[in-house]
Amino acid sequence: MRQFVTGHGNGPSDDRSDYKDHHWQTLKTLLPYLWPADRPDLRVRVVIALLSLIVAKIVSVAGPFFFKDAVDQLDGLEPTAVTITVILVIAYAVSRIFTIAFAQLRDYVAAPVGQHAQRVVALQTFKHLHDLSLRFHLERRTGGLSRVIERGVVGIDFIVRFTLFNIVPTIVELAMVCVILAMVFNGWFPLITLVTIGAYIWFTFSVTEWRNKFRRRMNDKDSEANTKAVDSLLNFETVKYFGNEQHEARRYDKSLEGYETAAISVNQSLAALNSGQAAIFNVGLGLLLVLTVYGVSTGVMTVGEFTMVNLYMMQLYQPLNLLGMVYREVKQSLVDMEQMFDLTRVAPEVVDDPDAPPLKVEGAKVEFENVFFHYEAARPILRDVSFSVPAGKMVAVVGPSGAGKSTLSRILYRFYDISEGSVRIDGQDIRHVAQDTLRQAIGIVPQDTVLFNDTIRYNIRYGRPDATDAEVEEAAKLAQIHDFVTGLPDGYDSMVGERGLKLSGGEKQRVAIARTILKNPPILLLDEATSALDTHTEKEIQNSLYKVAENRTTLVIAHRLSTVIDADEILVLEKGEIVERGRHKDLLAQHGVYAGMWQRQQEAAAAREKLKVLDDETDMQTPALAGE
Repeated sequence: MRQFVTGHGNGPSDDRSDYKDHHWQTLKTLLPYLWPADRPDLRVRVVIALLSLIVAKIVSVAGPFFFKDAVDQLDGLEPTAVTITVILVIAYAVSRIFTIAFAQLRDYVAAPVGQHAQRVVALQTFKHLHDLSLRFHLERRTGGLSRVIERGVVGIDFIVRFTLFNIVPTIVELAMVCVILAMVFNGWFPLITLVTIGAYIWFTFSVTEWRNKFRRRMNDKDSEANTKAVDSLLNFETVKYFGNEQHEARRYDKSLEGYETAAISVNQSLAALNSGQAAIFNVGLGLLLVLTVYGVSTGVMTVGEFTMVNLYMMQLYQPLNLLGMVYREVKQSLVDMEQMFDLTRVAPEVVDDPDAPPLKVEGAKVEFENVFFHYEAARPILRDVSFSVPAGKMVAVVGPSGAGKSTLSRILYRFYDISEGSVRIDGQDIRHVAQDTLRQAIGIVPQDTVLFNDTIRYNIRYGRPDATDAEVEEAAKLAQIHDFVTGLPDGYDSMVGERGLKLSGGEKQRVAIARTILKNPPILLLDEATSALDTHTEKEIQNSLYKVAENRTTLVIAHRLSTVIDADEILVLEKGEIVERGRHKDLLAQHGVYAGMWQRQQEAAAAREKLKVLDDETDMQTPALAGE
C-alpha cells in the first residue's frame, strides 16, 4: 500500500509526481460506487441516462440538417412552398428542444446515482477514520482531515456530472460530426476538424498540467488556513488567557497571503489558457469556412451547407470551451478524490483477528502479565509490568507524571497493541477478541473530559444511546449533577457548547461520570476521575464512585493518594516499572516511594488548609478595619 507523509494532516505531501499514474486507479475505485451491485435500481438509472445521452446527441447532429435545408429553401435553390421552409425551421427548433430535454432527462435520472456514491464514500471514509489508531489521529489535525473528505466528496460529484455527462457526450458528438462531414463533403473537413480538436485538447491538457501546481499550492494553503482557524477557535479560551488574538490573526493571515498569491497565479494562467484555446479553435473554424466558401463559389456546395458547417463547429465549441474548465476541475477532483481514497487505504494499526470471537465476561478479572510497551522504539514506556485486578476488586495505580499510568488505560482499551507480554480479561487475551465487545465491557471516566456540542442529556445518554430519560436522570443523581442540571433554564436540554466550554471543569467531569454510570460496564476505569474537582465535591463524587465500583472490577489511576487509600491494592509505578505494591497502610510502613509521595501531599494539603484559615481570618477582620 502506498503511504504518504503529511505535514499537517491534510492528505498527501506535495510530491505528487506519481498522481498521473494513479488517476486511472482512482477512477477504478470510484466505478463500483456508480454501478453498485446491491442497488439494481441505480444500475437501471445509469442505463437510462446513457440511452438519453445517445438520443440527445443523435437529435443534436440532426438539427443542422434541418437548418441547412431551410437556408437552401430561402436561397431559392429549391423553390417550393413557404410551408416546407416553415416546417424545416420548426423541425430545427424541435430538435434543439429535444436535445435539451433528453440532456435534462439524463441529469434527472442520474442524479440519485451521484448522490448515492457521494454518501456511501463519505460514510465509508468517516467510519474508516474511526477505525484508525489513536496514533494516526494524534499525528493529524482534524480541520485538515475534514477538508480532505469535503473536497473528495465534491470531486465525486464533479466527476459524475461532468466526466460522464460532458466529456463522453462531446466525444460521441465529435465522432458523429466527423462521420457526417466525411459523408456529405470530402476528407479535408473531418481531417481539419480532428486536427483542430486534437490541438485544442493537447493545448488544454498541457497548460492545465502547468497550472495544476498553482492549484495544488492554493489547496494546500486553503487547508493550512482552515486548520489554523479551527485549531484557534477550538482553543478560544487559551487564546484569551494569553491575549494572543493578534498572534492568531497573523498566523491565519500568513496562510491567507499564501492562498492569495496562489489564487492570483491561477487566475492569470487561466487568461493565457482561454486565449490559446480561442485562437486554436477559431483558426480551425476559419479554415473550414474558407473551404466551404470555395465550394459554394464553385457550385459544389450550397449556402445551407455553409451554415451547417458553422453550426456543427459551434455545437462542438460549446462543450469544448467547457472542456478546458472540466479538464482542470477533473484533474483537481482526481487529486482530491485520491487524497480521500488514500485515507481509506491507510491500514488500521490495531485490527481484529479474522473471525475474532466476542469477549465473554464472567467475573471481569483483568490481568497484565510481563507487559512491555513503547510509543517509539527509542522511548520505552512500560517495562515488564505484571499485576491483576481480581473480579469485583479495586486496584489503584499511582506514581509521578510520565510514569506510564494513563498508558495502562489506553492498552486496556486496545488503542495500542503491546510489544511483549499479554493483557487478559477472564483469561482471554484482548488481542484475540473483537474490539467492539472489549470496549463495551469497559467504562472510563477520563482525566480530560471532552463533551459533544449538544445537550447535557445527549452527552450523558452517549454512555448508552437507547437509555430512557429516567435512566439518564438516575445516572446524573449518582454523579451528583442532577440538582445542578435541573437548576438550569433548559434543564437537561441545555447546550454544553463546543467541547463543553459552557460547563466548569468539575461539571464536565460529573457529566462524564454520569455517562459511564449509565453505560453500566463490568469493568470500571477511573483515570484521574476527580482531578478537576474541589476537595468538598471530590469527596461527594468519590463516595458515588465507590458505590458504582461495588461488585465491579475497577482500575483507578490517581494522583491524589487520598482518593485510593481504600483500594484493595495500590501499585506504585515509576519510570514504567512497578516499584512497590500493597495496601495503603503496608506501603506507608515501608517508608519507600509511596510513603514519600504521601508525606509530600499531606504537607501540601496542610499548607493549603493553613492558607485558607488565614484568608478566612483576614475576611473576618476586614470590616473592623474599614470601620476604623
